[in-house]
Amino acid sequence: MSKQNRLTFFIFLALVLGVALGYYLNVNSFSTYNNTIHAADIKVKQLDGELLKVKDSSSVVYKNLQLQKQQVLSSSAATEKVREKALEPLTLLSDIFLRLIKMIVGPLVFTTLVVGVAKVGDISAVGRIGGKTMLWFISASFLSLLLGMIMVNIFKPGEAMNLPLPPSNIDTGVKGVAVSMKDFISHIFPKSFVEAMATNEILQIVVFSLFFGVATAAIGEKGHVVISFFDSVAHVILKITGYVMNFAPFAVFGAMAAIIAKQGLGVLSTYAIFVGEFYFSMLLLWVVLITIGYFILKKRVFNLMNRMKEPVLLAFSTASSEAAYPKTMLQLERFGCKDKIVSFVLPLGYSFNLDGSMLYMTFASLFIAQSYGINLSFEQQITMLLILMLTSKGIAGVPRASLVVIAGTIATFNIPEAGIALLIGIDPLLDMGRSATNVIGNSLATAVVSKWEGELTEAND
Repeated sequence: MSKQNRLTFFIFLALVLGVALGYYLNVNSFSTYNNTIHAADIKVKQLDGELLKVKDSSSVVYKNLQLQKQQVLSSSAATEKVREKALEPLTLLSDIFLRLIKMIVGPLVFTTLVVGVAKVGDISAVGRIGGKTMLWFISASFLSLLLGMIMVNIFKPGEAMNLPLPPSNIDTGVKGVAVSMKDFISHIFPKSFVEAMATNEILQIVVFSLFFGVATAAIGEKGHVVISFFDSVAHVILKITGYVMNFAPFAVFGAMAAIIAKQGLGVLSTYAIFVGEFYFSMLLLWVVLITIGYFILKKRVFNLMNRMKEPVLLAFSTASSEAAYPKTMLQLERFGCKDKIVSFVLPLGYSFNLDGSMLYMTFASLFIAQSYGINLSFEQQITMLLILMLTSKGIAGVPRASLVVIAGTIATFNIPEAGIALLIGIDPLLDMGRSATNVIGNSLATAVVSKWEGELTEAND
């Protein structure tokens, strides 16, 4: 077994063992915590229902109900805190790994992109590659959003599941935002490169790197020293990546055990229809993207997918496409993509080409509408799709980014934001599929742009 296949095997083994341990802990050690939290959720919903019936908010009855609600919430929060403390040995494994990955990603994007852009040379070449890249990104994003819209209209999970609707005054903890043009622009352009690196704002790092790379190429002979230096630094960081990746199986084990210990497999029975139909739609998106890739890359697309097994598995099990970034980059270069294309397209993809997240946004938004019995016309659904297309580009880097965008969008169509509560419980499970799909989408985008540029060479193992 090669070193690469060995690591993939250990990651998969860790995933299976993590699920097994998580299920054991859920049934035995954590059942008391989970049952207490579940009972508290039911009680809060009941109290919310009673509060809605009381018209006078200054009455004694209303105040007593509010007090009871606060007591139940406080008790539930305390139980959650104890549960999180008990899970610390497991969550610590994935936290350490993700921190190490975040430590690498910023410097890796900067050094490789500077070298890549400087090697491309003039600004016109950068613009040409950027144009082709954005053409793919916009097309893939629109396709993903459209497929999500089509599949949720075919399956109609919101009508089929008949879930009890959360009260309209429930606090989901997710604040919807309407991203203005000013917010979008300020998200792209950094006010401080150091701040962008510190907060891992990939898009802002990309913008600074583009300026730096073009300027490096423009100063001619003196720039060669800079290129050589950053090229060496990039190789050092990739070496560090190799060390960090050895810790991946432990991170996968901890992440899976923790999520199953908390969520259990019971959540799958409640939301089996939604989860099953969403993952089927996600699988269909994979087929569509790979088919399109086949027309451009021919049979080599299957070799690319084979190489992406490890990054996809890593992204799925940690629910973080960022965790798979260094490995994805390495596999694309081994596949035959030139480093200057990889270092340019891949970082941009993490802000502009999140295909899994795109599909989820239309699927989840219309699912909430269906759950409330709100029928949106075809024109309204297309308008929602276009709004999601725009707002999703300006919100990257926000925790629960997809839910934040959905909350902001559904409010525009008078769909209760409280509907987000229907998804919060299963969002971590859905995020795993979204992250894996984002890796597939970005790897295909990089390979396709490389092919269009005539920069795709034979595989280099």
